[in-house]
Amino acid sequence: MKLLSPHLLGIEPLTPDEITLILDTAVGFSSIATREIKKVPTLRGKTVVNFFVEPSTRTRSSFELAEKRLSADSLNFSTSTSSLVKGETLLDTLRNLEAMAPDFIVIRHGEAGAPHFLAKHGRTPIINAGDGAHEHPTQALLDAFTIRQHKGALSGLKVAIVGDILHSRVARSNVHLLVKMGAEVVLCGPPTLLPAGGKTLGAAVTHRMDAAIEGADVVMMLRIQLERMSGGFFPTLREYAAFYGLNADRLKRAAKDAIVMHPGPINRGVEIMGDVADGEASVILDQVTNGVAVRMAVLYLLAGGDRDAVAQER
Repeated sequence: MKLLSPHLLGIEPLTPDEITLILDTAVGFSSIATREIKKVPTLRGKTVVNFFVEPSTRTRSSFELAEKRLSADSLNFSTSTSSLVKGETLLDTLRNLEAMAPDFIVIRHGEAGAPHFLAKHGRTPIINAGDGAHEHPTQALLDAFTIRQHKGALSGLKVAIVGDILHSRVARSNVHLLVKMGAEVVLCGPPTLLPAGGKTLGAAVTHRMDAAIEGADVVMMLRIQLERMSGGFFPTLREYAAFYGLNADRLKRAAKDAIVMHPGPINRGVEIMGDVADGEASVILDQVTNGVAVRMAVLYLLAGGDRDAVAQER
């Protein structure tokens, strides 16, 4: 089985079988991080352009590592080092990049739909590394990989996603993925930070955090995205932490073997307390580790790779 599209633009277009294919393929790549020589020749001769128009530490580093471990050549540039600052349009940037014949373009952009625009007007496979508040597909895939790693499956789990849902592309992609894969998803946050008009994509909604995490198998905390807020969405950070911050006492309401997740970067003392972020239930660093294997799997499959051939590649 192979992916149906030459691009990865979001979780919404993927079928459950495609999601399972990516997660299963990532299993084969995850052991490479434990080897003395952390590299395979799979994408030797391929060139990947990492075009990050928004700041990023984890996602950009993770993609770069994934490309290097597959032996691909990487070209990295951001807004400050591109001709966008001189007034060049995104389409002209794409055409100039394609004139140098890259094999993939990984893009992060502050505007929702930018990766879809490039996919529509270009000929190079596009990988969405986060577009505005729309989607962040590889984050959702690595989250699913981490959940499956600790829980064995996704179907039947209760997953509470708490925080700034309104501005979160991570929440949107995770809801698409988890609902498709048979999990029960509960979204929780202040009324001002939840989607209006019932746009919850099949997830339940509550404003009460204790109810959201009651019996939850997975508690996924989200960062307050102050940079995307143009007004007062809640009175103070201190009050937000009191009502929606995850502390050790509140975590006791979740299942005994619940795991705690966060896509980062963390605002310690706001959406999650330090002892929980560093506690036994936390799998936050596992998410970071697994991101490399998942992105290797995405690049490999988009290049036409076959899941069953991963063992030979290793």
